Amino acid sequence: GREHTVPLVPAALDLLRDLPRDKPPFTLSENAMLYMVQRHMKLPFTVHGFRSSFSDWAHETTSFPGEVIEMALAHAIKNKAEAAYRRGALLEKRRQLMQAWADYLAT
Repeated sequence: GREHTVPLVPAALDLLRDLPRDKPPFTLSENAMLYMVQRHMKLPFTVHGFRSSFSDWAHETTSFPGEVIEMALAHAIKNKAEAAYRRGALLEKRRQLMQAWADYLAT
C-alpha cells in the first residue's frame, strides 16, 4: 500500500523494452511478472522464487548492508523506532546492489 521506487539497471530496461505492448500484461504487477517469467520466457519459476534467490545471494555473497537488501525487497522495518527515523530510500545504494545482481545473473 505504499510507493516503492525500483532503480532499474540497463539490462532490466532492455528486457522490458522487448516485451510486447499490444497484449497483456500492460503493468508490472506480481501477476505481470509471473506472466513474463512463465509464458514469455517459458521458465517454470515463480516471482517469489526470484525474490528468495536474490535475498539469499545478496545476504550470503555481498557486503551490502542488510537494510539495503531488505529495502530492495520492499520489506517493512519491523522496529518501530528505527522505522520512524529511517526516511530515505537508499536509492543509489540499491542501484549499486541491482547492478551487482544483474552482473551476477549475466555470468
